[in-house]
Amino acid sequence: MRRRDFLALASASALACSAHAQQSARQRRIGIVLPGWDGTKINPVEAEFLDGLVRHGYVEGRNLIVDRYAAMGSMDRFADLAATVVGNHPEVIVTGAPPMTLALKAATQTIPIVTVIGDPVALGLVSSLARPGGNVTGITVDAGAELSGKRLSLLRETRPDATRLAYLSSSQAMQQPQAAMAKQAAEELKLSFLHVDLGNRLNEGAYKAAYDSVVKVGAELLLVSDEPQHLPNSKVLVGIATNAQIPAMYPFRDLVVAGGLMAYYRDLFDAFRQVADQAAQILDGGNPAEMPFRQPTSFKFSISTKAAREIGITIPPTLLASADEVIE
Repeated sequence: MRRRDFLALASASALACSAHAQQSARQRRIGIVLPGWDGTKINPVEAEFLDGLVRHGYVEGRNLIVDRYAAMGSMDRFADLAATVVGNHPEVIVTGAPPMTLALKAATQTIPIVTVIGDPVALGLVSSLARPGGNVTGITVDAGAELSGKRLSLLRETRPDATRLAYLSSSQAMQQPQAAMAKQAAEELKLSFLHVDLGNRLNEGAYKAAYDSVVKVGAELLLVSDEPQHLPNSKVLVGIATNAQIPAMYPFRDLVVAGGLMAYYRDLFDAFRQVADQAAQILDGGNPAEMPFRQPTSFKFSISTKAAREIGITIPPTLLASADEVIE
């Protein structure tokens, strides 16, 4: 190679490396809106997401700005919160739960949204799981009617002669597809389906009032809706079933750790690792309209023998053997 050609090639390589370094150092901005946490500290699921971004080269405080937003379980604030998030112009919004995702979708049709949600097609968020076709993509944590059926069949094993099921949810969640699926699953098991309405402010007072309703309707089993807004009030929530002395099925492992009896759930750590992959793909230039929703391939089952003792039931050995995790 002639000296002139070598110098030209070296100069071009240096310019390319400099451009790449400048691009890597450029500050990117994302917004995290997780309605199930209060935003005062980084929770383990969010930490998993941020670790996932690090693996793709996006590091908070170095080349990534992370704006965090907390709704504190008040769904009547979601529209205003969505407007605030969009007004700060993030490059990607990460969120979860139908009402928050729907509020964000209503606030922007251009900023990419990556969400952890049940069935986005049934909710009208996307046209299909394979080709979302808009600005929303993400991870599904739902297996449709089969998920409700599995949860109720596991719960029924703790009290086979039960006939009355209380379904605990917000008013909004009762209008969503998961509630209809839970009702259908209950009917197939010959269980009467009794909605215990938390309203749209999931706070301590709402759960204490729900306890009175559970007792009043004579519920023998309790099924809790898939709403992350439950998580800030986990102690008072699991206290409903403990105080009413009835078995309960929860949607998140955290609620079993907090003292609940059992949960059948999608691994949220795995889900948010995948959310990180998708968010990084968008930051790298990917189009959410062409990014398929990722669907669950497996679910986990956790059960607490301590909670069973407090409720006053004996867990069948076959049920214990089927658990992925037994909390003593």
